[in-house]
Amino acid sequence: MSHNSQHFFPGAPHGVPPTYEMLKEEHEVAVLGAPQSSAPVTTTVINIRSETAVPDHIVWSLFNTIFMNWCCLGFVAFAYSVKSRDRKMVGDMIGAQTYASTAKCLNIWALVLGLLLTTGSIVLLVIACIALHSVILKSM
Repeated sequence: MSHNSQHFFPGAPHGVPPTYEMLKEEHEVAVLGAPQSSAPVTTTVINIRSETAVPDHIVWSLFNTIFMNWCCLGFVAFAYSVKSRDRKMVGDMIGAQTYASTAKCLNIWALVLGLLLTTGSIVLLVIACIALHSVILKSM
């Protein structure tokens, strides 16, 4: 690791130490600041509205409505998703977040119940088929 330090002075050639006039000029610029003009200073303020992304879960709700609509939870979740999207279009982000949270909760319940009841139905159907098959074999 080299301990040689090189100072940067604008306008000075590499390897040549800066002159007194160059250092004095840099000091004056640093103390006095940038040149001032006599024109009035005008400022412009731009307010940029930050759009917080509020997910409305409408696709998930539509999926649960079409495929896993046990106890109509998917349809209710879809209704809350539409309400959330409406609130977002109006500009009510807190209302949109509330409806989106309810839609998400209903979607989770619809998905869990749909998977459990579908799996349970398939298992019961397989057990019933096996029992029916064994009864048919015993009767022959």
